[in-house]
Amino acid sequence: MTETQHSTPKNTALSDLDGAVTNASKWLTEALSVEREEGWLDSNGTQIHYFRWGDPSKPGLLLLHGFLAHSRCFAFIAPFLANDYHIVAYDLSGMGDSGARDDYPDDIRVAEALDVAQHTGLFDNAQKPTVIAHSYGGIVGTAAVNAHPEKFAGLVICDLMVIRPEILKKHADNFRRPGSQNPDKPNRIYADYQSAKQRFVLAPPQEVEQPELLEFMAYHSLKQVEGGWSWKFSPSVYPRVDGVENRWTEVGQRIVGTPGRVAIIYGRESKLFTADSANYIRELGGNSIPIIDIPYARHHLMLDQPIAFTTALKSVLALWQ
Repeated sequence: MTETQHSTPKNTALSDLDGAVTNASKWLTEALSVEREEGWLDSNGTQIHYFRWGDPSKPGLLLLHGFLAHSRCFAFIAPFLANDYHIVAYDLSGMGDSGARDDYPDDIRVAEALDVAQHTGLFDNAQKPTVIAHSYGGIVGTAAVNAHPEKFAGLVICDLMVIRPEILKKHADNFRRPGSQNPDKPNRIYADYQSAKQRFVLAPPQEVEQPELLEFMAYHSLKQVEGGWSWKFSPSVYPRVDGVENRWTEVGQRIVGTPGRVAIIYGRESKLFTADSANYIRELGGNSIPIIDIPYARHHLMLDQPIAFTTALKSVLALWQ
């Protein structure tokens, strides 16, 4: 194990509540009391930060987060799966506690996923790992499974934006990515944590059914820097190439064309994947893809209905075993 590849002894995630959540609920405290391992590895010269739960002898799950987010969005989901699965969640490069790059083409994103799975032993199990991917992570997961179908057992896509191309083009401003969109503009520094937290918003904007989880995500989206607090993500994650966003018109076809097992879970009140999105997937030929909606959940379904979301995941995975 090199200096760039190391892990900490197994411990609980209760320390993640410090500074983030006051008077955490019983279920959240119990979830974060489940042991996990934290580690870092090198992928094409960049440090990748990950967490791992469960028994390596169990079937593997690789969890991918959304754009500008981080792996702790699964910190209170993975523990409920840890009895039956070996689970790994990591920060995509340029986000969370991973290092940044100059650019992020799909092949680099796919290489990261493979490197994390290899390093953490997900490929060592007799059963191939399943990818569970939220939002932008679904783009990465779909690319990884399409590029290496022999390495994965299936793909569960969680509220990835799928909008009919004609609707997407007509209402493009409604689906604009968050942030400045300028890869050369440094993140703003705020004088104190409270000032920074007030600027934390979800994209698309939404209320959440579990406010303590919004507090949790906000705290772990920020870091202390010289002069105050700033965002963990690097502005370099914004695309520099014109036309990159056009790929969103092709997402439906890519999902339907993905080899092997594919399932979709979405928030019933989501603006990015709707009942019409489900119909569109079926029209493209995806009739065999299970599509499950979570009541009272929006795009960030793990912040709205974490238990229902976990139950949906467990159900899909159990049917695939």
